[in-house]
Amino acid sequence: MDNQNANGIKPWQWTVTAIVIIILVIIGVMVFSKKGVEAPVTGTDNQTASTTSNTANRIVMTDQNPGNVAFVSSVQVANSGWVVIQTSKAGKLGDVIGSTHVDAGINPGVKITLSQPMVDGGTYYAVLYSDNGSGKFDLVADKPLTNSNGDIIMSTFKAYASASSEIKG
Repeated sequence: MDNQNANGIKPWQWTVTAIVIIILVIIGVMVFSKKGVEAPVTGTDNQTASTTSNTANRIVMTDQNPGNVAFVSSVQVANSGWVVIQTSKAGKLGDVIGSTHVDAGINPGVKITLSQPMVDGGTYYAVLYSDNGSGKFDLVADKPLTNSNGDIIMSTFKAYASASSEIKG
């Protein structure tokens, strides 16, 4: 008769399960503990965010409900700056329809009130800009943040009337 505990599980099955769990934990630690590595950012060209002082500049944005408010899931910046919502003009950055200042570090759940509503089916960009210290966003003086390849750090998103509250923000 095989050695089994009260559950009918053999000792070797417990050992194999424990080894698999330990391996998964080690892999998880290795993957999530890398510092100073470029992290992916959703954007028009699947861009990556640059790393400055071990702090990556990145933005996480999901599709939104049409309206006068955009919700950014998370913004991380090395230095204080701006999150700017821009329209799409032929697949490129268009008019600025909203902006908000963010502090250095991680900023979860950023709300941006827009000067004109997002329309159903419209494409928009959430773009990271530097802050020139004036206290107001200036499209000329505040420059877009770029990654190590020189690409603008941004996230492309769409406005859908059918977007649920679980999708936005």
